[in-house]
This record gives sequence, structure tokens and C-alpha cells, in this order.
Amino acid sequence: MDNASILGYLNLYAKLGELHDENPFKIRAFSSAAFNLKKIKDPLADLSAEQLLALPGVGKSVVQAIREITEMGQFAALQELVQRTPEGVLSMLKIKGLGPKKAKTLWQDYGVETVEDLLDACRENRLVEWSGFGPKTQAELIKAIEFAMASTGQVHLARAYPLAQSWLAAAQAQGGRHSFTGALARHCDTLEQLDFISDCEIEPVLKQQGIEATQEETVYQWVDENGLRYRHRLVAPDQFERALFESSSEGAHLSALGYDSSKWAGSDLATYQQLGKPFIPVWQREGVGEFEYLQGTPIAYEHLRGTLHNHTHYSDGLNSLEEMAKAAERMGLEYFGVCDHSKTAAYAGGLSVERLLQQGQEVDRWNSGQPKCRIFKGIESDILLDGSLDYDSETLAQLDFVVASIHAVLKMDLDRAMQRLIRAIENPYTTILGHMTGRLLLMRSGYPVDHRKIIDACADNGVAIEINAHPYRLDMDWRYVDYAQKKEVMLSINPDAHEQSGLKDMHWGVLSAAKGGLLKEFTLNALSGAEFEAYLEKQKTKRP
Repeated sequence: MDNASILGYLNLYAKLGELHDENPFKIRAFSSAAFNLKKIKDPLADLSAEQLLALPGVGKSVVQAIREITEMGQFAALQELVQRTPEGVLSMLKIKGLGPKKAKTLWQDYGVETVEDLLDACRENRLVEWSGFGPKTQAELIKAIEFAMASTGQVHLARAYPLAQSWLAAAQAQGGRHSFTGALARHCDTLEQLDFISDCEIEPVLKQQGIEATQEETVYQWVDENGLRYRHRLVAPDQFERALFESSSEGAHLSALGYDSSKWAGSDLATYQQLGKPFIPVWQREGVGEFEYLQGTPIAYEHLRGTLHNHTHYSDGLNSLEEMAKAAERMGLEYFGVCDHSKTAAYAGGLSVERLLQQGQEVDRWNSGQPKCRIFKGIESDILLDGSLDYDSETLAQLDFVVASIHAVLKMDLDRAMQRLIRAIENPYTTILGHMTGRLLLMRSGYPVDHRKIIDACADNGVAIEINAHPYRLDMDWRYVDYAQKKEVMLSINPDAHEQSGLKDMHWGVLSAAKGGLLKEFTLNALSGAEFEAYLEKQKTKRP
């Protein structure tokens, strides 16, 4: 039982408790515990009751629930609430923006018991006539339902990849050639299934792993306990390399290459050469203009020299400033940029001016010891509704850099979102634009933006753009990396880390950035410590 599953049970109990008017104090306790436990990377199932109780916001009832979940795969109190709830209402609670109170109104007052019933009511404009709803809510629910439907059966790359590696290792241990293929080989942000290819039988491996798969000719398929779909194809040894090339490349890429099976030249490299095209690595074979990508040194994880946009316990991070800086130091990084939440983000413990200055003093003490990893003073400043940042110029001037991000009022049309973002980009204190669209992959589509106009504005104002490396964000989208580089905009692969192990999320950011053709030359945190300091000094010349 992994952490995500356990937290899912706790959150569901809080939602159903509110739906059925259970004890509000217990509901709040479970909701708070689930929020706090998101920061814990250690397996909750392996922690003792004493260790769990020592965690923030975790009480005895929550510990008991976690124990039941890990030992029996269920939670008795939750099961009782589930049995009292129609299956369709449970599905409705998964819709973004539809909380327990509104779901209860729809169910008990208007007889809506399924997502399909709700979508029909929205499409027929019945919802706008019901108390507590209106045209805006109706429109947003339609979007949320359609987005949820489109995401059905998909999974984030970061969750799928270690499971895929485990299966591949088991297959490779039996001998023969085996590889990822399809969207998995191309490092797509989200996946519908995990694809593999082999040049030998895999049935012994399936039996060894206790996997029950269906077989149709040379293809095995199965679904694991996580709900992930696997597809494993067998080919003859003399066809392996060609089949791998064809199955790991999108059709649009093969068309742009001018390729069909008769033009296979014996290897990937030889085929590109024979067709007069530059070699394209597998993760870029999407057919979206990769043959015109800017040329240079492709970004790799080992090129990163620093980490920017990180949180500490000054706001909503799990670790202290010193602990985070030491973790970066252990990773061999030369610098660490602290960017806690700003004062508007009260829900995340945003820093008052006084608290921000206090943190600055701690940074100065750390740097005075001439550490291997220097800390740069930053802030993730909220972009307010009018596009301004939420500190005055005098306060911002005391910082080394500023990441400007939108966190609140995400429901915007294109014009409003663009005005808000561009004004923030034009602010002379903005160094980096954070998670450009606010998207959460498979959960929230984000507000609409014209990526190219945003990139143009960043180019005009000397602002770098973040590739937020959290696997749920990966925002800016990799499809706009090459355009940004051609506009000479620097990109920063930022982990948005809220605890020490979160720093390693830069790995996913590198995969996404490399997919879009990011070069080392345009990667802000691939600069050395001295080069980054010089970059910031140049940025400060924009300030009044």
C-alpha cells in the first residue's frame, strides 16, 4: 500500500464525512492529516504508531485508520460511509471544483446520482436554475467533467517509470533483448499504457512474477495492481532494432523523416543518414518540428549546477533552510535558491516582510561560512489579480531573485490571464516566471495562455521561464522549449521542492526539457555559481 493510496483513503473519509454530516472535528482532523502527510516521502505503511503520531496533524484516530488500511487493505469507518453512498456520487466527488456540499445538494435535492446525469443537466442548462448554482458554475463543471473523462486511464510518467523499470529488469534477467517502447520510451508526461518489446519469449518471466496476461499472437497484455496497463510485444531477433525504432516513434515523425519499412538501413543512425536527416533521440520523435530544433549541447541531469525555487519550513516546506541547503550540497550542487511563499499565500504560511528579512539573516549566516553550496535569497511572489507582485519594491530589492507565480483565482479567460502574466513579466523585479499555466497534469488543465506571446514578453524583459519539474506540473510544456530558445530566453529547471527528496524531481524536469530540445546553453541552473551570480547582477540593472 503506497502513500498515495493511503492518503486517498483519508481524503475520501473526510469528503464522505462531510457529505453525510459526520462529526466535523473528526472530518477536519482527517483532512488536515492527509494534507500534512503529502510532504512525507517515507512509506507510511512502514512507520510505527509512535512515528506516525510524531508527524504534524496526526492523531490517534488517523493512526488507527492507517494501520487498518495497511494491514487489511480497508478502513472500516470509511467502508461504512462508502456503503451509504451511491457509486455515482462517489465518482462525482472526484470532479474538480465539486465539493461534498454541492454534491450533497445535487444528490439529495435534485436526484443527480451519476457524473453522466450531472453532465446532461449541465448541457441542458438545468443546473443554472437550481439553488446554489449558476451559469459560471455550470460552465466550469462541464470543463472539469470533460477533462476528467479525457484523463481516464492515464498515469504520470514519474509514477509509471519505476514500475516499468522493475518489469524490464525482470525480463532482462532472463536473457535476450528487451526495451521500453511507445510513449514510455519517448518520456511522455502522461501515459495510457506501458509498452515493451522483446526478441525472445517472456512467458517464463510472467509466471515467475505471478502475472496473468492475455495473449493474442505475439502480444501479451495485463493490468497490474496499480491499475496500469502493460503491453509487451515479441519480435524475431533479426527484426528487433527495426521494430523498436518504428514502435517508439510517432507516425508524424516517421512521415517527416520520409521513412517506411523498406528504407530501414540496419540501425537508427544509419537510417537517418541514408534519408539525409539529422539523428533525433528517441524521446524527441514526436513529429512536432524536432528536425528544426536549435543545435547545441543537449541538456542532461549532470549539467545542473544549482537548484532554484525551493521551499523550507519558513512557509510550507518540511525541512529547515539548513537541511535543504545541505541536501543540495550532498547532491554536488554549487548553489541553492530559497523561494518560500510570499505573504498573500496565507494558506501556505506565506512570509511577512519581517519573516522574509529574518530568513535573509539566516542565509547571510550560512554564506559567511563559505560553504560549498551557496544560498541565494529569493521568494515565490504571488502574482495578484492586477498582475502586480505582493511585496513593495523596497522589499523585493533586498532579494537576489524573484520567481513570480499565480496561485489564486485560476479561473480566467485568455485575455485576463495574459494581462495578469504580462504585467508580472514587465515588473523589473521578476527574474523567473513560475509554472506558466498553473496546470496539474491529469487533474487540472490550467488557465489559458498564448505561450508564444508570453515567451516574447519574457524575451523583451529579460525574464527566464521556469520548467517546473514537479511531475504533476512539468510547466512550461516541453512543446514550447525550442521557441523559447530561438527567442534567447533562459529556462530554469526548478524542482519546486518542499522537502529534501523533492530536489531530485529535477530529474523529471530534465526529461521533459530534453524532450523539447533544451540545450545546456539556455539552461539557467546549468550556469556555474559564479556565472549565475553574474547573471543576477546583470538582472538587477533592470531595477529602478
